[in-house]
Amino acid sequence: MTNVQHTKYRRRLPQLGGGLFLSDGGLETTLVYHNGFDLPMFAAFTLIENSHGRAVLRAYYDRYVSMAARHGCGFILESPTWRANPDWGAKLGYDRDRLAAANRDCIAMLHDIRAAHATSKVPLVISGAIGPRGDGYDPGKLMRADDAQSYHAWQIGVLKEAGADLVSAFTLNNVSEAVGVVCAAKAEDMPCVISLTLETNGRLPTGEDLGTAIETVDHATGGAPAYYMINCAHPDHFSDALDADAAWMRRLRGIRANSSRKSHAELDNSTELDAGNPQELGEQYAALLRRFSWINVLGGCCGTDHRHVECISASCRGARNAEAA
Repeated sequence: MTNVQHTKYRRRLPQLGGGLFLSDGGLETTLVYHNGFDLPMFAAFTLIENSHGRAVLRAYYDRYVSMAARHGCGFILESPTWRANPDWGAKLGYDRDRLAAANRDCIAMLHDIRAAHATSKVPLVISGAIGPRGDGYDPGKLMRADDAQSYHAWQIGVLKEAGADLVSAFTLNNVSEAVGVVCAAKAEDMPCVISLTLETNGRLPTGEDLGTAIETVDHATGGAPAYYMINCAHPDHFSDALDADAAWMRRLRGIRANSSRKSHAELDNSTELDAGNPQELGEQYAALLRRFSWINVLGGCCGTDHRHVECISASCRGARNAEAA
């Protein structure tokens, strides 16, 4: 078991210093469409339990980390634990002990990668990724914030014990669950990132606009999140919702966009991967960075792979270099 003393950045997240940090692309869509895995319920963490699955996961992360090293960027190692919470685990036949072991083993793999690749110029930050209790595209029956805190506390505690530097909650689609996640992380004294998913109109599935959601979570938690992100939406869906003059905008530091312009409903019903245009996506990221220079955590979500992140990195490094010239 990885021990808590092996954490490196829990007290000082280097991405808050402003340098460019990459992350990976769409892990689950890569595993399904490129590697041929049949992932039950899109649960990538299940691969950690056998040698072939571990080897595929390790090769997946090694490719991205090598890219970050070539480009002189930091990297956020997001664990493959988005589905590894109690309700989804139970649907997959995991009891709490087996689920905890899978969470720990995923973080241990990332520690091995950091030990093999990290340098003073390429910091590797280990993030324990968590997902919503329900469907990331459909808020369904909303939890109260205190219920969400109780629910997510278990996985956050396991990820803390395993040695994650922070926890990042992806595809959250409602404010109350986001507040609960933040409160659970705060109680564990863990840095926390909240990544919200947006519909084609730039709003959360529950109807709130992005600024209101960020302001509400910050107000309810005393500004506890380290920062916010957007994921699982295309830049065309949210770029008009971003306001450079709004105070909340400074809290948004990361983007992990979809390659596809399709809606969540269309993606749910798709049988083929829509990889979009990696070069175009990279240019759209660069345009966002020219508007909002403090955004510095860059990766992909559904449909993206190393090609997209390569283009994102190249375009955004170019935009930053031009700004500095």
